[in-house]
Formats: sequence, structure tokens, C-alpha cells
Amino acid sequence: MAVFFVNGTEVSVEKNQRLLRYLRDDLHIHSAKDGCSEGACGCCTVIINGDAVASCITLTVECDGAEITTIEGLQNPVTNELDPIQQAFIDEYAFQCGYCTPGIIMASRALFNHNPHPTREEIAEALSGNYCRCISHYHVLDALEKLAKKGVE
Repeated sequence: MAVFFVNGTEVSVEKNQRLLRYLRDDLHIHSAKDGCSEGACGCCTVIINGDAVASCITLTVECDGAEITTIEGLQNPVTNELDPIQQAFIDEYAFQCGYCTPGIIMASRALFNHNPHPTREEIAEALSGNYCRCISHYHVLDALEKLAKKGVE
């Protein structure tokens, strides 16, 4: 059995399974998407203990004691304000269909957690594991570069 926290709520998992399946099937958190099931596309990215992780190749037993954040956990629970990264994506039109957007935002949040002023090159490197089929990554890079200049934490 594994016990961990998802967006601040403690959960217990009896059956070992892929974290993505547990999030989607048991917790009904659908922001993490199943794009490739191999950890290559980034659609399933969540933050585990501060780092961006592919939930499709992470087992729930590996999460014992961990803090897991999905995009639903980024919004301020008191003010209901979006995370600055979420707001930047809206302000800069850094998404189209939205399928990959949660994974890209989560990878970005993990980067900004570790480095509030990343360079454009560091942003591109952090997002290199996220694949988007329908938008130029330049919009994403532009939005995140503007935030980096402000120093978002």
C-alpha cells in the first residue's frame, strides 16, 4: 500500500498501478493525459516532490510519502487566482487544443520552482520532453520568457 498526497489531499492506494491510471480512473483528475504511455510526450506530466515527472511510467508504490501536484493544484485555494504560469498561457495565447497544455504548464512550474529566472534556452530544455502537435512552441517560450524576466516563484 502507498500513501501520498495529491493536491494536498492524502490518498491511500492498495493496488500498485501507473500513477496516471490512478489519477484518471480513481481520482477523476483528467488534466494529466495519456499521450504515449511511454514517458516520451509529456502530456501526463505532474510534479512529484518539486520535479516534473511522467505519470504514465511512474508506479503508485514509488509515490509513497510523496507530494503530487496536478494542474488542479496550482490555483490558489483561497483567492482562486490562477498560477502565474497558467495566466501567462492565457495572456499570450500559448495553447490551442489544450491536450498537451497541462503537461507543459506542469513542466514549466517545476522549472520555475527551481529557477525563477530561467533563460529562453533553459525553458526550451525543460520543455524538451513535451510534445505539442498543434502549436508553435514559440508562443509558449514567449509567455514563459516574459515571466522569467519578472522572476515568478
